[in-house]
Amino acid sequence: MRIICVNNYDEMSEKAANILASQIILKPESVVGLATGSTPIGMYDHMVRAYESGKISFQRVTTFNLDEYFNLDKNNPQSYYFYMKKNLYDKVDIPNENINIPNGMVEDIERECIRYEKEIRNKGGIDIQVLGIGRNGHIGFNEPDIKFEALTHMVNLDEQTIRDNSRFFSSIEEVPTKAISMGIKTIMRAKKIVLLASGKEKAESIYEAIYGKITPTLPASVLQLHPDVVFVLDKDAAWKLDSKELDKEYL
Repeated sequence: MRIICVNNYDEMSEKAANILASQIILKPESVVGLATGSTPIGMYDHMVRAYESGKISFQRVTTFNLDEYFNLDKNNPQSYYFYMKKNLYDKVDIPNENINIPNGMVEDIERECIRYEKEIRNKGGIDIQVLGIGRNGHIGFNEPDIKFEALTHMVNLDEQTIRDNSRFFSSIEEVPTKAISMGIKTIMRAKKIVLLASGKEKAESIYEAIYGKITPTLPASVLQLHPDVVFVLDKDAAWKLDSKELDKEYL
């Protein structure tokens, strides 16, 4: 495990983008797992800039998104399909056929989850997976007490997650209560994982994920078992950690 601490959100975003860009430069046909939410928006902005400056191309990249809301049309501005098109896919040269996002509008959710897993396997697995972290320690939409052996599956969103996500909707009643998410087992199969966190509200979950007991009650704690994981944190998210273990790029 490597822990990189930088000054602020923009530096966190730039550092994460540099890690992804390096992966794509070294392996242009990389399979990249992507996250949504407010945390990675800055990273996507830096990735777009790298593309516009000619440093990277997404022409041979395949992407798999972590999750999508259940029963929310992909053209809804709050869907993660819409989010990804707005923040990355419409701004770079990735072919549409290389983009993979769970379909939350299908009738047979179990079949969709199995299909998604097969697509990941058919591409040889995920080379690098980007994660955020919830205040309750969730990764993807894997809420506390989720089974570590879970593959892509339907999840019931935790009350804390619904409250946190309500800022993106007109009211909390509009927030979907279910989603399709890559499971912990799927995430842990990625060859490399990069987790981003910014802000003091994430400090407790970051501390427990790194130093706490490995337990389904804090899903991110399972990352302690991964052979190649990088935490990219701003100093607010890292304030509870032991400074001796940080790569402190703000010093």
